[in-house]
Amino acid sequence: MSIRYGLLALLDHGPRYGSQLRTEFEARTGATWPLNIGQVYTTLGRLERDGLIAPEPGGDAKQQLYAITETGRRELVEWYERPVDRTQPARDELAIKLAMAISTPGVDIRTVIQNQRRHSLAALQDYTRLKSRALSGGPDNSDDIAWLLVLEQLIFAAEAETRWLDHCEARLVRLAHALAERPPSAPAPPPDDADTPDRAGRAARQEIS
Repeated sequence: MSIRYGLLALLDHGPRYGSQLRTEFEARTGATWPLNIGQVYTTLGRLERDGLIAPEPGGDAKQQLYAITETGRRELVEWYERPVDRTQPARDELAIKLAMAISTPGVDIRTVIQNQRRHSLAALQDYTRLKSRALSGGPDNSDDIAWLLVLEQLIFAAEAETRWLDHCEARLVRLAHALAERPPSAPAPPPDDADTPDRAGRAARQEIS
């Protein structure tokens, strides 16, 4: 859905070709989420089908020019005003991996966590360097500001993921200590009828004597 509305937002600035939309989308986001041209034209086809954009005459003979419609503008305004839904979060591969690893024999979940932490910290360092580079010359246009916003979101997400991994490892350590300190379970008592033959034998011996 973000690509759909992202392209619609770019078309709100004026008619664009598919190739222009791809270039501008990647410029705004710093190519964080690269688009292939097929994805762009597939999305444009759906937007046209839904009446949110329309072909614009007078374009290049080799490319179709597209323009946003009034219906598209209303849809775009609603998107800007509507909060992003967090009640049904997207599937997170890392959370699923840890959830599966915790109960899978032979998988060292602490190794999984440590490997991921190293990767997340390396990504955080890369994002921070990119931010420093972007700020060194001073952002002087809307595309620069847009890229900084995306970079900072990636930085905050990487920081949060690293803190969560630290929390997961600490919880596993506490759990391991709690299990180690738990007293061993007492052996289960034998069933009530387990000594029936013995009682019968004693009774028989008494009768004989």
